[in-house]
Amino acid sequence: MHGQDFFLQAFVYLAAAVVAVPVARRFGLGSVLGYLLAGVAIGPYGLRLVGAEGQDVMHFAEFGVVMMLFLVGLELEPSLLWRLRGPLFGMGGLQVAGTGAALGAAGIALGLPWTQALAAGLILSLSSTAIVLQSLGEKGLLRSDGGQRSFAVLLFQDLAVIPMLALLPLLAAGRAAHGAGEAHATRWVEDLAPWAQTGVVLGAVAAIVLAGQFVVRPAFRAIARTGLRELFTAAALLLVIGIALLMSLVGLSPALGTFLAGVVLANSEYRHELESDIEPFKGLLLGVFFIAVGASIDFALVAARPGEVAGVVLGLVAVKGAVLFAIGRLFRMSLDHNLMFAFALAQGGEFCFVLLSFAVQGGVLPAGLAGLLVASVALSMALTPFLMLFEERVLRPRLGTRAAPAREADAVHERNPVLIAGFGGFGSVVGRLLAANGVRATVLEADADHVEVLRRLGLRVFYGDASRHDLLHAAGAAEARLVVVAAGDSARTLDIVRTVRRHFPQARVLARAHGRSEAYELLDAGAHEVYRDTLDTALRLGCDALRHLGRRAFPAHRSAQAFRRRDEESVRALAALRHDRAAYLGEARRRIRDLEDALRADLESHDDARDAGWDPESLRREHGGG
Repeated sequence: MHGQDFFLQAFVYLAAAVVAVPVARRFGLGSVLGYLLAGVAIGPYGLRLVGAEGQDVMHFAEFGVVMMLFLVGLELEPSLLWRLRGPLFGMGGLQVAGTGAALGAAGIALGLPWTQALAAGLILSLSSTAIVLQSLGEKGLLRSDGGQRSFAVLLFQDLAVIPMLALLPLLAAGRAAHGAGEAHATRWVEDLAPWAQTGVVLGAVAAIVLAGQFVVRPAFRAIARTGLRELFTAAALLLVIGIALLMSLVGLSPALGTFLAGVVLANSEYRHELESDIEPFKGLLLGVFFIAVGASIDFALVAARPGEVAGVVLGLVAVKGAVLFAIGRLFRMSLDHNLMFAFALAQGGEFCFVLLSFAVQGGVLPAGLAGLLVASVALSMALTPFLMLFEERVLRPRLGTRAAPAREADAVHERNPVLIAGFGGFGSVVGRLLAANGVRATVLEADADHVEVLRRLGLRVFYGDASRHDLLHAAGAAEARLVVVAAGDSARTLDIVRTVRRHFPQARVLARAHGRSEAYELLDAGAHEVYRDTLDTALRLGCDALRHLGRRAFPAHRSAQAFRRRDEESVRALAALRHDRAAYLGEARRRIRDLEDALRADLESHDDARDAGWDPESLRREHGGG
């Protein structure tokens, strides 16, 4: 590809991403599907802006997967692996074995030799780490139970590539004839016996582990001493590219090698620097990879053999989803998370392309069958965002809400001046402070599991949804002087405030808000006082910063309190203007200027000597002074 052609192709790929991804995300489809659709649009079966060179781009873009696996490896601290050991080896092992066996049996039933059926089944048992992690991350589900278990299964699949790469040569019916034009990268091992190839695979893995432990870390220490950020970035890229090259030379997956290197360096003191240096390259190349996948789908084969392709895609998704769902039930996942788990991982993955190519080169699979599987895997990857949308918007509302019968709310037989709705990290601090000062409070918490934990800690907590009028009445809201709303969920908080203000107007409502926008809604709903999570912590940090810069403790404290008063006044004033954007922005700018001017004037009008009298040793210690 000449220089001008290269720039033209780069322009086409980047323009497709810039146009398609925002549109896809606007319609809730996610960036991955946007990249795939962009690839289809510019590919040989769309606008034909890219053609045969798409395979070259695919090889280039696969480096994004290499970098992604390196970053995934960096996240795998031993403590995380130990915490995920159950899902990792239990769920992950069952998924790969179960899916491989089921798909292999289906292949044998369709007339494939057992070696080809087993190879295809194992390869298709792998899911797309890139699509699943990115899609769940965009939806904020990675830290959920289903997200954590999905991550564990994906991690096991990535680890399973090692034995698969070692096993495939043993399944070869005969040595494939390598043409003269084949890449030199595989010639180190292509003439070895199958058992020798397996030894080379294990030796290469051991070499990476040892080098990462005893060579790479000292090298990074020497580079870090130079203080040159660009040199560290170059060294990070050199590490990734060098390992990828080494793995290619012995016929292994570059992504596999960099993943292992990431695991070895997970506890390195330079882990975060490596992540920040590699992340931008990974994101860009991964996007190009997905575009290349979309552009490489062979729609001519799909058109020529539509029934076979549709059968493979639907069979893959159905069998894999069924196995995943059964495993989720076996490990007692809730129906909501189990549905998400099964639908998110039901596709083929990036490593399928690598392993299918490896299987063809090794004579395990014929080229025609591999081409059919490549098209099917690519289509299953493109189908994944739609499957996740179907599960999220159709199945989960109809089935997930009936996952288990709702637990009856606890009967409350006490009347206290304060009622607290929500007893997580925020509400428990409020309740404990009141109790320490002799004020009894009735506590309602909507998370049944959390209620049991709190009771084991000796705290008196009742299970129930405080947005229900009847439950609030039973808990004594009609006699309460204060209702503290500290629920973690924003929608539930708003519902509780509205219910209290409508049915129990005598109670003063003190509500927790996660930010300014939520504070506006709570004020509109009738909350008397709103407390933003970030305000107190931010003011405390700012006050400490002033102290560390030499300001006396009392002026710093006085300035923080003045900031709080004016900011709270600003929230109430701006709440009424927030729907008029021009008026809101104008008033917000004016109040920001007035606040800064007022604090500056206060600083200039106070005498340091007089302030020192209000700056006792205890206050200095409280605010970080010496």
